[in-house]
Amino acid sequence: MQSVLAVAAVGGLVAALAERASNKNSINLPPAVPGLPIIGNLHQLKEKKPQQAFTRWAEDYGPIYSIKTGASTAVVLNSTEVAKEAMVEKFSSISTRKLAKAVSILSRDKKMVAGSDSGEFHRNGKRHIMKSLLGSSALKQYRASRDTMIDDMVSTFHKMVSDDPKTPLNFREVFTSGLFGLSVAQALGEDVSSIYVEEFGRVLSRDEIYEAVVHDFMWCVLEVDWRDFFPYLSWVPNESFETKVLTTEARRTAVMRALINRQKERIARGEARLSYLDYLLAENAELTEEQLIMLIWEVVLEAADTTLVATEWAMYEVAKNPEKQDRLYQEIREVCGNETVTEEHLPRLPYLNAVFQETLRRHAPVPILPPRFVHENTSLAGYDVPAGTEVIINVYACHMNEKDWDEPDEWEPARFLDGGRFRSAETNKTIPFGGGRRICAGMMQATNIACTSIARFVQEFAWRLKEGDEDKVDTVHVTAYKLDPLCAYLTPRARGTE
Repeated sequence: MQSVLAVAAVGGLVAALAERASNKNSINLPPAVPGLPIIGNLHQLKEKKPQQAFTRWAEDYGPIYSIKTGASTAVVLNSTEVAKEAMVEKFSSISTRKLAKAVSILSRDKKMVAGSDSGEFHRNGKRHIMKSLLGSSALKQYRASRDTMIDDMVSTFHKMVSDDPKTPLNFREVFTSGLFGLSVAQALGEDVSSIYVEEFGRVLSRDEIYEAVVHDFMWCVLEVDWRDFFPYLSWVPNESFETKVLTTEARRTAVMRALINRQKERIARGEARLSYLDYLLAENAELTEEQLIMLIWEVVLEAADTTLVATEWAMYEVAKNPEKQDRLYQEIREVCGNETVTEEHLPRLPYLNAVFQETLRRHAPVPILPPRFVHENTSLAGYDVPAGTEVIINVYACHMNEKDWDEPDEWEPARFLDGGRFRSAETNKTIPFGGGRRICAGMMQATNIACTSIARFVQEFAWRLKEGDEDKVDTVHVTAYKLDPLCAYLTPRARGTE
């Protein structure tokens, strides 16, 4: 009897495998990049810059292909056309986030709006952010804060040049400090110079606060847990990874709790201010401490990072290309005269807009969008994509496609101009802020801050790179974060005499 059952079981297994093979042959899957058994293509991605490997593979396999990352199958999209099909037309089938273990822990399992799945939490969270912080009406309310931030940075640059004109200044230090101050003020109602954290038993400086709530997170998400690729081995300990991520999460939570509690005391005294915290407490009295910490932390984190990346790369390119810097300066002079350039001038500065858009193309702040998960069978670019597949959108490849861009390696703002006018249609070939319903909520604020800052910095100073920095274009792993901070010589311009 047992032998009969064994034969039957084997026969059933063979039939099932044959049926699976038949089904696989009956669907039109994307071309697959050859890999190794078990690990798939992981060994080909060990350089930690997957966007570049993905782009090279696209030359052989086309704009859409599949890879194996351990136990998972991922479809990589390398053209704007196919990426938009996934983000817009097929959104209903590809709306789930796929988070790495580090991000899952740090986001408390998708308690961040940007990292959550499409659903009620995401809709409500984005609605609150747009209404209170990042929508067009909210941006008008915070206009004075943005102006003050840029004025303070310009004043800091002037003081640094005056104190030591022969030493190149570190752009990142100044811009990071200004941007962090703005993000904290928008989130909590005021900038902070220090905070007492009970769990640490001491006062943290402003720099230490930044490290705990922004910097440490950005570096921690680069940590790779090999168990992400082999979920069936999730029971195996990875102590060094877990210790680092859990320590980062605990520090972030402790600092954010201290910051929020200080502002709750202010609110209890009846001192209302314009801030996201004030708004949330007024609108959502039932929020738990965890929900409040995560929501406030997210807006601090996101406002303090990607805008820095884009603006630093723009100023690097401006300093590196004196003829393009002169063209931008002359445009500002013609439009603004001796007036200080402001956000109102932006629509009348086509070359400035071209500088910003070309920077987003050449140095996209997020070269690879957060992976998405196909939760029902769908199709992309004519290929069948089964449920359970990851979708990776390679923004870097989309922006470096020779079919869309002449000499894509070159930073050339004029490609966005037509007879001196800004060609907004060209921006349809780029996706620096994502697309569809999940397009970056902070797009308008980032554009206003970056463009106004770039214009003010060029209006006030002539920029020149530190010797030897002309080719320092390396980035930090998978991000577009500049590995070497921008260091430049600044020469103040005499208003009205040039």
